[in-house]
Amino acid sequence: MKKIDRYILKKFFLTFFFFLLAATVLVVIVDLSEKTDDFAKAHLPFKTILFQYYFGFIPHIDAMLFPLFIFLSVIFFTSIMANRSEIIAILSSGTSFFRFLRPYLVGGLILTIFLWWCNQYFLPPANNKWASFNSRYIDFNYGGYQNTSTISYKYFKLDSFSYAGLRYYDTINRSGNNFFIQRFKNTNLIYNLRAQSIAWDTATKKWKLTDVIERNINGLHQQVKQIPVMQMNFNFKPRDLQRDEYMKDKLTTPELNDYIRLEKLRGAGDVNTLLLEKYNRNANPVSVLILTVIGASIASRKIRGGSGFHIAIGVMICVLYILVGRFSAVFSMKANFNPFIAAWLPNVVFGLLAWYLYRRNSR
Repeated sequence: MKKIDRYILKKFFLTFFFFLLAATVLVVIVDLSEKTDDFAKAHLPFKTILFQYYFGFIPHIDAMLFPLFIFLSVIFFTSIMANRSEIIAILSSGTSFFRFLRPYLVGGLILTIFLWWCNQYFLPPANNKWASFNSRYIDFNYGGYQNTSTISYKYFKLDSFSYAGLRYYDTINRSGNNFFIQRFKNTNLIYNLRAQSIAWDTATKKWKLTDVIERNINGLHQQVKQIPVMQMNFNFKPRDLQRDEYMKDKLTTPELNDYIRLEKLRGAGDVNTLLLEKYNRNANPVSVLILTVIGASIASRKIRGGSGFHIAIGVMICVLYILVGRFSAVFSMKANFNPFIAAWLPNVVFGLLAWYLYRRNSR
């Protein structure tokens, strides 16, 4: 690594961390001003707000805006270098534009890998803090989230041929009553199980059923068993029995993959939302590298208007990037648009733009 590489990388990381810190402080101030009334109504101490909400909210919002922070920081420091004629001196020495971009690519790749790892494993636990606090104290005040510990008459699919349900379930105690399972072959009922009560056993990680009546049906014949207590390893867990709008944000990628597999097996209708979340966790980090190339290509030219004009162009591109991402996400969730294409569409569109700008600057 040569001196010019270290020089650009130093500017890259220092400017990015400055943008990240400044934007985080600004977002927290705005969010705090909006939610002060909610915090006051709940009589929450500062320690609770800080550790249970903002320690989850800050990683959530920073990860969401991470590529845009990098894009604006690249434009900012590269534009300053261009106005000082530093880039002209570098290229005039015989350095190719690709060689000039190398430290940008290295810095972008490091941050891409970092964001990818955060999306897979670090961010979900942080989202769990933010989402749990949000659903309990914020959304509940506006009626957007039903924070109830009891569920009545819950019905769901276990697989393509099996259905289950219960009359009552307590999400806090993880117990319910009047539980049943029905399994069909073609249109014929071949298995029926009914239990007076069902409860989650935290020691064995299985469901404990009491007062069970089990029927195996073969045409006009059936075998009936009465079992006082039995433990079953069903393919649903306590979290699957409660409505949680933030479930996809709380799960690490391995957990999300398992959850998607089960939801497909059950024939759930919101699988596209889960798949979109899964693919976004891979597509979003790649946008860091794409926006880095776009930012460096735009700001490397010394033009009239200086840094202000470059930043204005950068803000316009940021808006377009967000719009393309939101449109594709909405079409995926509401219009059955392929979630893989929806997640990667912004990268394809702006990847073509990055290639065009790079080719133009290489001439």
